[in-house]
Amino acid sequence: QVQLVESGGGLVQAGGSLRLSCAASGRTFSSYDMGWFRTAPGKEREFVAAISWTGGGTNYADSVKGRFTISRDNAKNTVWLQMNSLKPEDTAVYYCAARRGVGIVWQYWGQGTQVTVSS
Repeated sequence: QVQLVESGGGLVQAGGSLRLSCAASGRTFSSYDMGWFRTAPGKEREFVAAISWTGGGTNYADSVKGRFTISRDNAKNTVWLQMNSLKPEDTAVYYCAARRGVGIVWQYWGQGTQVTVSS
């Protein structure tokens, strides 16, 4: 099993920055792709960013390209989402997720952390 716990959410003004962390438990963390998703009030969950198990491949939603950066440290069992130039439309509950590989369902999910961007 893989257990994920997000942290780092909070309230920030537009244009500011915030870094989310996702701590994972389990000895096989390094073999999982990791991703960040978000759910805005009244909207469906959307993909934000993902990073391969090697850390060498990243993917971002068009809405966050150039502003958000995903990274991981397998030795620390942690993945981060650095969010810069935040906009009010970034307001959402952010979730960390893990999957075994490309084409496989995102199997494990954290509890979510609230990010609120004020103008």
